[in-house]
Amino acid sequence: MADYDFDVLIIGAGPGGYVAAIRAAQLGLRTACVESRETLGGTCLNVGCIPSKAMLHASEFYNDAKNGMMAKLGVKMDNVTLDLDTMHAQRRDAVKQLTAGVAFLFKKNKVEWLKGQASFTGKDTVEVAGQTYRAKNIVIATGSSVTPLPGVTVDQKVVVDSTGALELAKVPEHMVVIGGGVIGLELGSVWKRLGARVTCVEYLDQILPGFDGEIRKESNKIFKKQGIEFKLSTKVTGVTVEGEKATITVEPAAGGAPETIEADTVLVSIGRRPNTDGLNLEAAGLSTNARGQVETDHRFQTSVPGIWAIGDVVPGPMLAHKAEDEGIAVAENIGGLTGIVNHDVIPSVVYTWPEIAGVGLTEEAAREKVAEVKVGKFPMAANSRAKTNHEPDGFVKVIADAKTDRVLGVWAIASVGGTMIAEACTAMEFGATSEDIAYTCHAHPTHAEAMKEAAMAVRGKAIHV
Repeated sequence: MADYDFDVLIIGAGPGGYVAAIRAAQLGLRTACVESRETLGGTCLNVGCIPSKAMLHASEFYNDAKNGMMAKLGVKMDNVTLDLDTMHAQRRDAVKQLTAGVAFLFKKNKVEWLKGQASFTGKDTVEVAGQTYRAKNIVIATGSSVTPLPGVTVDQKVVVDSTGALELAKVPEHMVVIGGGVIGLELGSVWKRLGARVTCVEYLDQILPGFDGEIRKESNKIFKKQGIEFKLSTKVTGVTVEGEKATITVEPAAGGAPETIEADTVLVSIGRRPNTDGLNLEAAGLSTNARGQVETDHRFQTSVPGIWAIGDVVPGPMLAHKAEDEGIAVAENIGGLTGIVNHDVIPSVVYTWPEIAGVGLTEEAAREKVAEVKVGKFPMAANSRAKTNHEPDGFVKVIADAKTDRVLGVWAIASVGGTMIAEACTAMEFGATSEDIAYTCHAHPTHAEAMKEAAMAVRGKAIHV
């Protein structure tokens, strides 16, 4: 049989795929990456993490200027207006620069970009744009796509998904968000700040499934204060569109009388599902589990030798940073090194205002897993930097094993919660105790001091409360 065309062939150029490709090339492996988009970076860079953060950042400025927050700081502005076209332009520019950056890194590291859709034709061969390639190792990194809501058609005009919600040409009068998870709350926040009335419909009895219970309740209170309306324990049974308006039919999740809500934009954000359609996994001897995922061992090796899988297509949280870490690990495992990802220490962040972040176990899960736990909390209203910046909402919560004091989980609602949580991740990776965090010197005045105080509170030693 002919020699391999590549040592490593990555299917998908999202965060996990392009990082795996670059790391494999750095290890001296002949590497190619298959991507059908016109630009690299996958959902994250093109229509996900990056553009949504650009809109969140810009909308925060507009909201602060329009609603008097800047005036409270002595910065007075008259006739504040929204230039939505410019706001969209800066978002697109951020995407353009970052996707171009990935293309540059491919060239720099001699990663070959195979443009097109990949389909397995055997255990070590794939077809891309009519050409067959043979690789010693193939990594499936195809990411995920929006989960459809049965019976609801996304037209990207009146009924949109997360991609369409980034491209709205005007601010909706009333946006209904179906799903109270991360994506729905972030994009709902964007359009609420820009002037829309926003109603969030969630099937569960609380928003942010998977987050710590206290964090979920406090987040709900904060969003309500910001003007987002919630219909919890409510299911959507239908969406009909007539002209530029939609009628959403809902009823109690436990059953009951239906009611209707009218809106001019409906955002469907009930989750994401793995991208495996079209890969022809059967030709490689692979199948998916009940959730459509590709199962792997701890090294990201599938049941077929030489075929690996990472990111949203494998079990675990669908997060770009998880995929990136797995991309590095799988490349190093292929290259003969030891690549490990500690899946117990993967942070989750909601980039609303304030940000909501967490890592490790929730208090509920910790109490089920450990005989006795201790919890320390510290309010951001008592943090000097947050108070100075007029950012009183939220708190930091540290959960520790009562016997060993080892930190089991950390949760935070704070303006820079997504940045603060990195300290908790590092601490937990090294098996830190709450005392370790409590007796680590933190610069003053910083939001991070709230982390120190929460850790001190685990043992009843908090100073500023």
